Amino acid sequence: RATREKDVTLAVARRLYRRLSAVRGVTPVMVRDSDDYIALRERMRLARARNADLFVSIHADAFKRREARGSSVYTLGPKGASSEAAAWLAKAENESAALYGDITLDGFDTSVRQTLLDLAQGATLESSIDAGTEVLAQLKGVGAVHKPVVERANFAVLKSPDIPSILVETAFISNLQEEKKLVDPGFQDHLAVAIGDGVSS
Repeated sequence: RATREKDVTLAVARRLYRRLSAVRGVTPVMVRDSDDYIALRERMRLARARNADLFVSIHADAFKRREARGSSVYTLGPKGASSEAAAWLAKAENESAALYGDITLDGFDTSVRQTLLDLAQGATLESSIDAGTEVLAQLKGVGAVHKPVVERANFAVLKSPDIPSILVETAFISNLQEEKKLVDPGFQDHLAVAIGDGVSS
């Protein structure tokens, strides 16, 4: 039967969860632990509700060119960051205040609120890039990487202004050789170790 991305990524995520559970001071949380679809924005909300220090989204890439291969790591691109900041400013005060704890933004004009949000999101993006760089370095020890640096994209799951977030493309499920590796428990373990070592370093 065809290999399904959701099955492979859940298997890797479970292995990563077990690995991180053994790391002192780390409390991993699974967004899903079954064959259930969780809406993209809901994933961000769940991470925020658990006071996550880092959000990691695991995927298996696909491309029409079947020879495409290797792992990738993404963080949010600048355009996505600015549009998300604008969306947050347009939201209700109690949602915007999530960035600042007990500090409300009511007493500030729009330009000051925008500046505060930009500063908060700038720190978040910097932390995302740091985490992504560590994970990519570890993945280079597992196999090929599609690009040698952390890439930037506007994926919805990366748009939390207050939670550093990375998206990991484990390999290309559309590549027959990499598809075989993705269903191999040993390779799944290697991926979990690499991602775990990267995020906990």
